[in-house]
Amino acid sequence: MTAPATTDNEYDEVEAVPDEDGRAPARRYGVLALAALLVVGLLLGCAGGLLTPRLTRPGDASVEAGFARDMTTHHAQAVEMSLIAYRSATLPEVRQIAVDIATGQQGEIGAMQTWLREWQLSPTGSQPPMSWMSDGAAVKDGLMPGMATPQQMASLRDAKGIEVDRQFLALMYNHHLGGIHMIDAALAETDNAEVVRVAQTMKATQQSELNNLRQLQAQAKG
Repeated sequence: MTAPATTDNEYDEVEAVPDEDGRAPARRYGVLALAALLVVGLLLGCAGGLLTPRLTRPGDASVEAGFARDMTTHHAQAVEMSLIAYRSATLPEVRQIAVDIATGQQGEIGAMQTWLREWQLSPTGSQPPMSWMSDGAAVKDGLMPGMATPQQMASLRDAKGIEVDRQFLALMYNHHLGGIHMIDAALAETDNAEVVRVAQTMKATQQSELNNLRQLQAQAKG
């Protein structure tokens, strides 16, 4: 994907005088508040995972373990992109969906990591990424479906003004499409009730967010 040219824009949540490191205090405190929300989401996800009894324990090379590991990595990039958008995007609606995605997916990371601990499995494992999927072509250039390239992530970090919104929305749209592809593959293979429940929730959430992202893309075009 070729990143559009960037334009300058300045975003202030409240009127504030930047401090000596050049950042407005309100913006910095807003990012800290979001970081606190991410920690809460992670803890709630872990707690939710602990409350569900397990009748069977998937093995190291199982679909369930592979899905939990790879979707954790996939989610982690979505959280990173969302934090960039929350900090730098221009449209309030884009910042809001960034918060929603970051907190929601951080909570799901907590649940998936809890599964691996309960299954007494390593959070990383020895299997190549996506080896649990029957679609052997799912990994391209070392990236799972929908994931942004290092160059795209660098472009998003460097973007200014409305260009942050546009790049974030485009990248997250593709990211969600790839995530749903992975979720569908897990649902087709697993019979673990808790994995099915969480995966179905992930899919419904991401499908809803795809509609919102599409609408915001039209708004960001100006």
